[in-house]
This record gives sequence, structure tokens and C-alpha cells, in this order.
Amino acid sequence: MARLLILEYPDPRLGLAAAPVTEVDDEIRTLVSDMLETMYVASGIGLAATQVNVLKRVLVIDMSETRNEPYCLINPEIVFAEGKISTEEGCLSVPEVYDYVERAERIKVEFLDRNGEPAELEAEELLAVCVQHEIDHLDGKLFVDYLSELKRQRLKKKALKKTRRTPSEATRSRQSTSARLI
Repeated sequence: MARLLILEYPDPRLGLAAAPVTEVDDEIRTLVSDMLETMYVASGIGLAATQVNVLKRVLVIDMSETRNEPYCLINPEIVFAEGKISTEEGCLSVPEVYDYVERAERIKVEFLDRNGEPAELEAEELLAVCVQHEIDHLDGKLFVDYLSELKRQRLKKKALKKTRRTPSEATRSRQSTSARLI
């Protein structure tokens, strides 16, 4: 397994949409393993392939405390959504930023698993939010896109300023955050 580089806002590659996976092969299974390792090391609970500069419709999630209950969704498609929930979200690609986003409270998603088999998942609350957040990434959308234009401009300015920090400053700042990032 390999640790992958997570793109950070305002990198324009985060705005690109991912293409469907045509075949679940060893390359895709390796990508899934690498994404899980990357997500675990970064203390996240979800990661989309677009966040690691791979334009394929693949996402991984693991919300368990023991980090041993991973979900792998390939070509995910939400086929049912109901209710509304507003939760504070964070993102591995938008470090140190948290804000409230309204999403569907319950969803049903169809996808291929890491063996290429059709599967479905009914999710609610935090798991539903996480799946929707990661599918947004695959569509080239970030959670900050739900915020007001003024907030987005401030975040962009702050993010650009942060890229001028030294790598050790950025690492110390990220390690001090105990929140779970999607």
C-alpha cells in the first residue's frame, strides 16, 4: 500500500468530475487500498479518488473507532433521499475549516463493491452525510461550495495564505485538530 497526496483547496483539480470505472480490476483494488491507508493516516473518515488526483468514481469511508469497518463504493449513485439534516462538516482537502451543510438525512446508494459486484447501502445521519460529501467530490464539488460567496472568498484567501506556510507549520496545525474529517 502507498500513501497518496491529498489535494487541498483551492487546487483546481478538486473541481474536476470523475469518470465511471469500467472494470473493477487489480488497479482499482490497489487504489482502494491506497486510499484507505491515506485516509487512516490523515485521520479522516472518508476520501474520494478525486481528492488524490485520480479521476475515477471511487470512494472509501470508515467511521469506526477501530478503523476496521471500511466501505468501498465504486460508481456510487444515490437512488433515494429523504429528510434533511444540517451537520458541521470538515474535509481533508479543506483543512482547518468547518461549517454547517444541509443534506439528506437518509439515502440509499447503489454501487459496485471492491470485487465489482453490485451492492446497495441504506444510510442515515452521519454515514449518509459522509456518502453525500464524498459523491460531491466525485462530481467536482466541495462542501465549501454550499457556503455563501463571501465565506468562500475568505476561505480561498486563507487557503492561499496557508500554502505559503512551511511544511512543518502545516503539519503541526493539522495534528492539533482532533475532529474527524470527511
